[in-house]
Amino acid sequence: MTAPASADDASSNEHTCSLNFTAETIDGETVDLHDYEGKVVLIVNVASKCGYTKQYAGLQDLYEKYKDKGLVILGFPSNEFRGQEPGTNAEIKEFCTSKFGVTFPMMSKVEVNTPEACALYKHLTSQDAKPLGKGPVAWNFEKFLIGRDGQVVNRFGSKTKPSDEELITAIEAQLSSKG
Repeated sequence: MTAPASADDASSNEHTCSLNFTAETIDGETVDLHDYEGKVVLIVNVASKCGYTKQYAGLQDLYEKYKDKGLVILGFPSNEFRGQEPGTNAEIKEFCTSKFGVTFPMMSKVEVNTPEACALYKHLTSQDAKPLGKGPVAWNFEKFLIGRDGQVVNRFGSKTKPSDEELITAIEAQLSSKG
């Protein structure tokens, strides 16, 4: 098994497992994304002061509905888009839990497109996944769906709500897969 790449590791291999990375939780603990191996993972860049912020509620609903079937949602706050996530990790955590009851794992604030982007996002944006393909993250609340095999299988834009039938169908298909 390949050692996980840290946020400082800029290497990106198109066929690398999307879980070959570490991330820092919103509480400052390092997590090895291999801990989610065999699960279906939805990675979302989030922001507290965005028109799409209400999607936190839908993401929490998805998490509650499917977590026992193997879905994990990982929220990665980012302040790249018009400064819509200016808070500290502690402020972000307080906002998410008090306003939306978020219980899915939240990570520390990251860069998703800049030269300082974390290695995970450099990898995710290099993958060609339907319907958006590859390339930079366009806005807050873009969603990457990782199958049980650790590969990016779908990428959905900000306008795709967590309750969107296309997203739910993709999640359910991955959950029913043996990986």
